Amino acid sequence: MNRKDQATEAFNLVEADLQALSLWMYENPEVGYEEFETSDRIVAYLRSRGFTVTKPAYGLETAFVTTVGSSGREVIICAEYDALPVVGHACGHNLIATSALGAGIALQGLAEELGIRVTILGTPAEEGSGGKVDLLNAGAFADASAAMMVHPAPVDVVDPAVLAVRHVTVDFHGKDSHAAAAPQLGINALDAFVQAYVNVSTLRQALYPTDKIHGIITHGGDAPNIVPSFTRSSWYIRAADKDRMDELSGRVEACFEAAALATGCTWDITEVGHRFDNLIADPTMVGLFDANAAILGRTMARGADLPPGEAGSTDMGNVSHVVPTIHPELSLDCYPAVNHQPEFAAHTVSPDGHRALRDGALAMAWTIIDMAEQNQWPIAQS
Repeated sequence: MNRKDQATEAFNLVEADLQALSLWMYENPEVGYEEFETSDRIVAYLRSRGFTVTKPAYGLETAFVTTVGSSGREVIICAEYDALPVVGHACGHNLIATSALGAGIALQGLAEELGIRVTILGTPAEEGSGGKVDLLNAGAFADASAAMMVHPAPVDVVDPAVLAVRHVTVDFHGKDSHAAAAPQLGINALDAFVQAYVNVSTLRQALYPTDKIHGIITHGGDAPNIVPSFTRSSWYIRAADKDRMDELSGRVEACFEAAALATGCTWDITEVGHRFDNLIADPTMVGLFDANAAILGRTMARGADLPPGEAGSTDMGNVSHVVPTIHPELSLDCYPAVNHQPEFAAHTVSPDGHRALRDGALAMAWTIIDMAEQNQWPIAQS
């Protein structure tokens, strides 16, 4: 029996367990840096399968790490498990985590004879904060030759475009007054937000397809008859790469400043979490994963062939600038349900979601076997 068959047999023994864990995560979502019960449950399962797990890890309370194999090149499989507010696992992190566990378990008995180390790294708070950047800074990827994960999506893409992103909070400060009796004595911070939103909307006609600006108001005032003296809004600024994101950020900040000047308000901006880089997909791993996905019945599209701008962001992009990385997307065959919709979350625990879990785990495990057996190791980014 070849090693890929051995890996498949090892995965088959735990597939039902991983489906059950995915369902539990779907029913019990926890947001970033608060994945206490989720990470405990994942770690307990790994320990029940004979893994030695360190938790907390690298200074993060909900991070964990476990490695099989005693020597050789290290491959890190990233497990995400944070959920979104309100819509829960509508980005499918329950499948990301369980497919990572599946790949690690599939390789548990093979790493030593392959002469490699396989690490499952629990990476908290991908949504908006960037837990992988914390882990990078703490040295979690320092010895890695490769890093990988899979991500559920409406379509199969082996090397999806991934945008750089900056997350900011913007506050406008004005002055309270009676909205009917003395509006002339107030300074309306809500007007400042509205003007800022209009300014950004006007800017959109001058953007590239890969430039994205999203904003919501999180505090708009306290009562209709009080001129609002304070508003707060949350914004994402995305672009094709960090340099363009920095350039675009300057133009967006000018929209905020102009709104403050027009209304007489003051304003301030606060960075939230880490800035995410664009993702560089390693061509060696892309080719191997593509071939293994085809064996599993998936025809993977290439990111370059998709319409420009149809992309999200991830802190795995930061990893890819340090360690050769892949981040394939696996279809749940669910369109028009897309990521960040409740309907997408429901698909993660459907038969198509179970298939993505299986295909993601096996395609990653088989790709790692190919790299080791064929000595096809990617070249680190300079």
